[in-house]
Amino acid sequence: MLPYPLLALSLILMWLLLNGFTPGHLVLGVLVAVFASWAMASLRPDKPRLAKWYLLPKLFGIVLYDIVKSNVAVARIILRAGRRSHNPGFLTVELDIENHTAIAVLAVVLTSTPGSAWLEYDSNDKTVLLHILDLDNEAEWRNTIKNRYEKLLMEIFA
Repeated sequence: MLPYPLLALSLILMWLLLNGFTPGHLVLGVLVAVFASWAMASLRPDKPRLAKWYLLPKLFGIVLYDIVKSNVAVARIILRAGRRSHNPGFLTVELDIENHTAIAVLAVVLTSTPGSAWLEYDSNDKTVLLHILDLDNEAEWRNTIKNRYEKLLMEIFA
């Protein structure tokens, strides 16, 4: 049984249009389409399971507030460009979260907040590497990520 029969049919038709119709190309096109369809099925992610979906507006509000606050902070840094008043750096944070969807949401949250960028996630160590535009207080950043975002995401995606 093909997981994506419409994809397989489309690939067979495209194969035949590009290569011309011969019995050999038909067989080869069918093989390519079947294997491509199975490959696509293996890439399909699991459906996210929201244990406490009603906490999503709270997360949205927190993120929106933090984005506005970060925009103001980054604007101050940019407007004071002549004076070196910020301390850029890299920060590694160990995560407790294991749900892949929740990790992806955390990546979006941290990257969409001006002044921070998600660079790398190490699934072996369960650590994330961030670049922070103004890294004055590492403990404060870790506390924000762990207690403000990660705890809430673990609750939502439990």
